[in-house]
Amino acid sequence: MSLQDQLIKDRLPSHVAIIMDGNGRWAKKRGNSRVFGHKHGVTAVREVTETSAELGIEYLTLYAFSTENWSRPKTEVDALMSLLVSTISSETKTLMKNNVKLNAIGCKENLPSGVQKRLNECIDKTSGNTGLTLTLALSYSSRWEILEAIKKIVIEVEDKQFDISQLDDEAFGSYLATQGMPDPELMIRTSGEHRISNFLLWQLAYSELYFCDILWPDFRREDYYRALIDYQGRERRFGKTGDQIK
Repeated sequence: MSLQDQLIKDRLPSHVAIIMDGNGRWAKKRGNSRVFGHKHGVTAVREVTETSAELGIEYLTLYAFSTENWSRPKTEVDALMSLLVSTISSETKTLMKNNVKLNAIGCKENLPSGVQKRLNECIDKTSGNTGLTLTLALSYSSRWEILEAIKKIVIEVEDKQFDISQLDDEAFGSYLATQGMPDPELMIRTSGEHRISNFLLWQLAYSELYFCDILWPDFRREDYYRALIDYQGRERRFGKTGDQIK
């Protein structure tokens, strides 16, 4: 039986989040610059996006560029921004073909104007699509997101637009960048690292975490199936006992 055939269709997660790690190490093993690895990582992005759309997964969130990544060498950051522009432009047709809606979260105003322009164009063009929502976390960090949410709440409380006594988990979630999206049921991180790295800290509270040693440019459809099969074999208790769930 193939890996795809082992998937239980009605037990797939509705939201998968991925930390795409290992581009630099993949390139270094081949004697190339880190940017070489980022370029080849685009193939993995295409594979998981198309696979998610085919399986009927509703949301896919990819950690593409963190706020901490701005501290990397300028040559790498510039090359990454250029790669973002070219990739968004070249992949728009594929997104339309697969009925995928593009979304982005993060401090987007920090992105170069060219990246913002292409990103907004693609978001607008795919806004009517009704299949998978692909969210790119760009210039994003969870601490930034949570602080921004707190600032918005404080302003609304001071302006008498929000009653602080009404603040609960659901209300707080409405101030986050992922407002309107379900929390990820599954978070995948490639490259063998076992960290969340400031990614969706609030949203991952009860997510299943899956770590694999594969470097991101080598991550393919079959690897994605393995992660989904592993997820389906877990018992999600949300603080309850196994007997209560059964």
